[in-house]
Amino acid sequence: MSLTRKSLFSKTVASASFVMLHIAILTSSGAYAQEGEKEPSVELESTLEENVKTPLPLEQIRSFADIFTRIKLNYVEEVSDEQLLEYAVEGMLSGLDPHSVYLKEERFEQLNEGTTGAFSGLGMEVVMEEGFVKVVAPIDDTPAAKAGIKTGDLIIRMDGKTVSGLNLNEATEVMRGAPGTSITLTILRESEPEPFDVVLTRALVRLSSVKRKRLSDEIGYLRITQFQIATAENFRKELKMLRDSEGFEGLIVDLRNNPGGLLTSAVSIADAFIQDGVIVSTKGRYRANDQEYKASPSDLLEGKPVVVLINGGSASASEIVAGALQDNKRALLLGTDTFGKGSVQTVVNIADDEAIKLTTARYYTPNGKSIQAAGITPDVVVEYREFKEREKGYDRIKENDLPGRLDNDNVDSKKSKSKKAKKDDEINELLARDYQLNEAFNLLNGLILFQQK
Repeated sequence: MSLTRKSLFSKTVASASFVMLHIAILTSSGAYAQEGEKEPSVELESTLEENVKTPLPLEQIRSFADIFTRIKLNYVEEVSDEQLLEYAVEGMLSGLDPHSVYLKEERFEQLNEGTTGAFSGLGMEVVMEEGFVKVVAPIDDTPAAKAGIKTGDLIIRMDGKTVSGLNLNEATEVMRGAPGTSITLTILRESEPEPFDVVLTRALVRLSSVKRKRLSDEIGYLRITQFQIATAENFRKELKMLRDSEGFEGLIVDLRNNPGGLLTSAVSIADAFIQDGVIVSTKGRYRANDQEYKASPSDLLEGKPVVVLINGGSASASEIVAGALQDNKRALLLGTDTFGKGSVQTVVNIADDEAIKLTTARYYTPNGKSIQAAGITPDVVVEYREFKEREKGYDRIKENDLPGRLDNDNVDSKKSKSKKAKKDDEINELLARDYQLNEAFNLLNGLILFQQK
């Protein structure tokens, strides 16, 4: 080894040793803090003190320092200490579970965008699975939804380049971009024999997280696309508008392809229907992470029947709402099994533009069931189906076709029904397109009739 190389090696080892010293100090300090959480309890502090007494894995720290040094000396391109340490942090978090991530600058901003409801991109929730990008759910009225992206799709290439080797941050960064720019995704879908390409055009996505419809005089419909900061307040407003309208008797809540969002928003929406008892509980490694969210004594619908639509794209906060309503026997769930994300992530600020999103607890339904990797099974299983238009045959002869028939003596009937008929046609078309919604509509009609007897 030359003098220069020896000198460089010495400096690199010194640098790595300095880094490892700091890691050792931080590891042994037992520091624990969470954004927005209470101070650690006495029990937590005592547990941490016990952990401090555990010997540090010095052999692994030496090995890390050796790898760090060899990369600095031998990698084909020069890499800064800062970049290597950033990769190490990303690796530590991604190795834990698919939802723990390192958030720096743009990613930190994107997290805030997701909770406020405005961002530029394709509009879908994704996770990494076996080296591929898996779609949890496309979000309504976004480029992904309009292009026909489905829950469970695996993205194996982006613009012809394999996603293998990318972490979740890097993959989502490729998919985001300026509005109007295009990206080609190669999709692997279970129902298709071969991968296929889909071209999507990025757009500025402004999410309206709550949508309201009147499916009939008796039945209202509320669709929740995501759980954002303002979702609970908007949901309650729309719910009251339906409740106070003449003839209202029941509600369909649509949580299909809703990837989740804020826990507090989900709790508030479930609380709108449940009068007492537990909505959801969280349990972590330490008691400081254990919480129980209970209902307030009010039901905005005063016991009127509710049907909730769920599917494999209903995840996280959606599963909290569905599980709470099912366990409290306040609603019937219709559709297919949910995604099964039963963990809670806490965002811990490190600096102004830097944070980690860390899985700190699991959540449990009121009956104590963990949803993690299991999901929620609906009360009424209805698979997704597509209606096919029936071949048109001869129309049956009706009274109106007979010569010399008597006219309807209700002269105003045509005028009074014209607007209503147009609206009914729109609703019938919606129900004809959506088999699961149609089944929920029929089920709710039955519940309303049964309750009125």
